[in-house]
Amino acid sequence: MATNVKNAQERAVMAANKDVRARDAALALQEYEAERVAVRANAARLRALRLAKEAGDSQPARQPVKKGRAP
Repeated sequence: MATNVKNAQERAVMAANKDVRARDAALALQEYEAERVAVRANAARLRALRLAKEAGDSQPARQPVKKGRAP
């Protein structure tokens, strides 16, 4: 009878540990997803800034100088 009680207690402890691990895994996944969203948002912001800067910095293309005989 004592072994049945001990086994029941061990099963209860193992079930509790399993629940804790499941909650930790869910929390870790949420943190991972939140960081991924933040990184993508930051990359998009930086890309927009870079494109705006490139658009403002662009100078009209210079015409290539033709080398040849003078008329």
